[in-house]
Amino acid sequence: MAGEEVFIGSIDQGTTSTRFIIYDREAKPVASHQVEFTQHYPEAGWVEHDPTEILESVRVCMEKAVEKAAAGGRQVKGRVKAIGLTNQRETTVMWSKSTGLPLYNAIVWMDARTSSICKRLEKELSGGRNHFVETCGLPISTYFSALKILWLMENVDAVGEAVQSGDALFGTIDTWLIWNLTGGCGRGLHVTDCSNAARTMLMDLKTLDWDRPTLETLRIPVEILPKIISNSEITGVIADGWPLSGVPIAGCLGDQHAAMLGQLCRKGEAKSTYGTGAFILLNTGEGVVRSSHGLLSTIAYKLGPNAPTNYALEGSIAIAGAAVQWLRDGLGIIRTAAEIEKMAESVENSGGVYFVPAFNGLFAPWWKEDARGVCVGITRFTNKGHLARAVLESMCFQVNDVLNSMHKDAGEGGEARSKEGEFLLRVDGGATVNNLLMQIQADLLGSPVVRPADIETTALGAAYAAGLATGVWTEEQIFAVEHREKTTIFRPKLDEAQRKRRNESWYKAVTRTFDLAELAI
Repeated sequence: MAGEEVFIGSIDQGTTSTRFIIYDREAKPVASHQVEFTQHYPEAGWVEHDPTEILESVRVCMEKAVEKAAAGGRQVKGRVKAIGLTNQRETTVMWSKSTGLPLYNAIVWMDARTSSICKRLEKELSGGRNHFVETCGLPISTYFSALKILWLMENVDAVGEAVQSGDALFGTIDTWLIWNLTGGCGRGLHVTDCSNAARTMLMDLKTLDWDRPTLETLRIPVEILPKIISNSEITGVIADGWPLSGVPIAGCLGDQHAAMLGQLCRKGEAKSTYGTGAFILLNTGEGVVRSSHGLLSTIAYKLGPNAPTNYALEGSIAIAGAAVQWLRDGLGIIRTAAEIEKMAESVENSGGVYFVPAFNGLFAPWWKEDARGVCVGITRFTNKGHLARAVLESMCFQVNDVLNSMHKDAGEGGEARSKEGEFLLRVDGGATVNNLLMQIQADLLGSPVVRPADIETTALGAAYAAGLATGVWTEEQIFAVEHREKTTIFRPKLDEAQRKRRNESWYKAVTRTFDLAELAI
């Protein structure tokens, strides 16, 4: 990777914050800036974002990161070869083609308002909740964009009218950002990548194109949908008026797919990203693997228009780091998210307390939209430390549930193992700085957990895709072993009998969450 000094920028637009990171030719971060933005909760189970606030957060992060690089002695202007983009998936935006303004707030991936539409479709369609699985790999669920589009068309007059008049555009956050970054009204490119498109419920996993029968069944006009592209190709250039104008956008992946690329996961390798939610993906290679244990079939990545498509099995967990935010913002038990590790370490174990954060239902492998959160096993002995530890354990138990399903679906032959015959789980995301969390994960999983030196692999994956498309790196260089140095490995310390007992107790706690949604009515 020698030669002139060039840089790659990476927009990482997440659920609670936006970041822009600048990488050098060695894929090392040079400068970054991060901005949190507002979470809107208009009703119980509803979560929204203001698309214009997200747009402004991207602008600020780009400006500040460039300034920080200059302050650190790295002049990046004129040397940024390309920009990659990664984003929170499924979050749905509808806007006006003519004005460029959003027709409603973005409906966030974890929003549960579409549960009545899901139930209606499950009754109407012959295949029930699995009606579209064969085509798109996804069950009917509040999680996916198609149901959010239906809700907007049925409940927001401005959206319905714009769809009828041909003035409506749909996009996930990547599409909204690229449309604006490339010029907006009259000039903006209306595109999405195959990994984000795979999360709408509208794309055929094999053809990587919008599925016409699905669109007809749901009465969603194809005209509102963006063009689907690969994860690594020059899409367009950043327009005047934006920081780094003239720089090509050359990489685009949904956040979990970007993390998979950043973790260099090839066929048989799995990663878990710990953010607002937790997302576990296993690369299954060039074949679609269908799950019979509650997982999703999806795209891993496609590194170029003519490159082969890698597929994945995925388990999505709605509430992981968000439970820590709830302890901080909802209950006031901690002042900062970082405090939870020390509080959880103040006790030896959770004291028999199990916390299941089914705030908006349960995703994989349960798929229970009527589930709600529970905290069980509380006694007079229970204190803040026990609750803090139970919250950390809830993340690990949920990841464990998904990995158990993956092992069943993929089988021994579908997983890569170390020389010692161990299954290794690669981890990334902000919460992985918590050493106690990582040790609990290894203990409950019974397998080693591998943390890279750079835990922000989501942004790194988007940078890799952009650098690959513009010749900064080759695929061989990206997947070279040198990138796997400086890892931290957490090995299980819990014996098998204890692990089995803890997992059985967790399962009992999970079953207590079912069919509780009506309590909020």
